Amino acid sequence: MLIPGKHVPELELSMLGADNWRLANAASENFTLLVFYRGYHCPICKSQLQELKQHLGRFEELGVSPFAVSMDSQERAQKTFEEWEIRGVPLLFDLTREQAKDWGLYLSKGFQESEPEIFSEPAMFLVRPSGELYAAYYQSVPFARPKFEDLAEGIEYILKKDYPTRGTETEQ
Repeated sequence: MLIPGKHVPELELSMLGADNWRLANAASENFTLLVFYRGYHCPICKSQLQELKQHLGRFEELGVSPFAVSMDSQERAQKTFEEWEIRGVPLLFDLTREQAKDWGLYLSKGFQESEPEIFSEPAMFLVRPSGELYAAYYQSVPFARPKFEDLAEGIEYILKKDYPTRGTETEQ
């Protein structure tokens, strides 16, 4: 489990249509939003990333740079991009099992033919430009994910009120 207020693990991944991506180089005024999704096989992930696409402008106004992250291969990430109508959502792929563990993600074993052998369950993280974790949303199942409208409203409040990082007293 990552602790709010502490630095997150370094993350370097392949990015669809671009060179390698590094969290340390992510250009965000206020936050980088990492949306870890299960992968191409997941219809709920498709809906979630389509919803994210609808909120890209709002996140840009709030100084938030969102990225969608999966353990999918480049081929599966390309299919996601082409078939899900999510143009504009940056897709990061080839997340390793070790990286997923470093981020505290739940891992699942595929049981249907369309599923990869191992994949991460959904999670979202708000990371400050300093590399410190502001907020974490973990899930062990694909259902009942936070809505981006709610997240955007929360970020707006955080920025207006200079709301502090919460959960910092959690022990590891």
